[in-house]
Amino acid sequence: MSKTKLAVIFGGISTEHDVSVVSGTSVIQNLDKEKYEIYPIFIDKDGAWYSYTKPIQEIEVVPIGTKLRELQPIHNIVEYLKQVEVAFPVLHGLGGEDGSIQGLFKMLNLPYVGCGILASSVGMDKVYTKIIFEKAGIPQTKYVYLKANKDEYTYIERDFTEEKMELNQILQKISQELSYPVFVKPSNSGSSVGVKKANQEQELKEAILYASQYDTKILIEQGIIGREIECAVLGNEEVISSPVGEVVSAEEFYTFDGKYNNQESKTIIPADIDKEMSNNIRDYAIKAFKAIDGKGLSRVDFFVENKTNHIYINEINTLPGFTTISMYPKLFEKIGIHYPELLDQLIELAM
Repeated sequence: MSKTKLAVIFGGISTEHDVSVVSGTSVIQNLDKEKYEIYPIFIDKDGAWYSYTKPIQEIEVVPIGTKLRELQPIHNIVEYLKQVEVAFPVLHGLGGEDGSIQGLFKMLNLPYVGCGILASSVGMDKVYTKIIFEKAGIPQTKYVYLKANKDEYTYIERDFTEEKMELNQILQKISQELSYPVFVKPSNSGSSVGVKKANQEQELKEAILYASQYDTKILIEQGIIGREIECAVLGNEEVISSPVGEVVSAEEFYTFDGKYNNQESKTIIPADIDKEMSNNIRDYAIKAFKAIDGKGLSRVDFFVENKTNHIYINEINTLPGFTTISMYPKLFEKIGIHYPELLDQLIELAM
C-alpha cells in the first residue's frame, strides 16, 4: 500500500508560534510512519517557509521555546505543496487559524485538516463569534466591543453604530454597561496572549492599552466567577463531542504562563459535574461548532458560574493545541480514541 503524502505545517507568525512548534512536533511523532510519507514544514516568525530536514523517525516533541536547526528554505511554496496529497496545519493564531492558510489550500485544491476559511476566520475573531453565538441562542457573558487605533478609540454599539471617544469616556461607558471584574482581550489572539483581568477603572485602562498592542479590535467581557470547562468536537456532517474536562489554573485565570509554564495548573477529565450539565455543555459545543460551519475539529470552552451553575460559552478554538498536555487529544483519549487514531480520523475527514 502506498503511503499518503502528508504535509505537517507548524510554527507561524502568531504570538502562539512556540506552542505551535510543540504541537507540530508532537503530531509528527505520533503519526503512523507506515501510513504517511511526512513532509514537515516550519514557518518562522517572519513568515518564511522551511523544510524541517531532521529524519522523521528522530523527530520528537520539543520543549516550548526550542530553536529548530535542521531547516532548508522553501523557495516556491506552491510547487512544494503540489507534492503532497493532504495538509495538516498545526498552526495556532493569526496566519494559521484565521482562514489565511486555509485560503491557500483552497486555491491549490489541496485537502486539509480542520475548519474551512469561513469557520476559521470567524472562530479566530472573538467579537464575531460572540455575534454568531448570540444568533444561535447559546448563553454567553455580557460584553463591550471597541476599536483602538494608536491613541484613537471607537465604541461599537450593538447595531454597529460607531462613536469615537476619548479613552476616559470609554472607561465610563464600560463601567455603565458591565460590572467589575471584567476581562479585556484582543479580538484575534489565542493562548490568553494579551488578556488581562481588571477589577477597577485604572486596571481597565491599563488592560485596554495592553490589549491594543496585539489587535485593533478589543473585547471587554463581564467576568464570571466559576469553573472553566472544555469540550472537544470531531467530525464534518456527523459531529461527536468528547466528555468534558475542567481546567484548574495555578494562577488567577488561565494565562499563557498558566497553560504552558506553570506545572501547578492541571486538567481534570472528566470534570466533576452532573450528567445533565455535562450533556448540556456537549450539546452547546456541537451547536457552536455547526453555527460557525465548523469541519474536522474544534475545542469549545465554557464557564460554569459558581453561584448559579449557569453555563456560559467562552470561545471556540478551531485549531486547538496538540501538545502532550493539550486538552483536545486528552478528552478524546478518555473515550478510547488515542492520539494516533485521532490523527488518522482527522486526516480521513480532511480527505
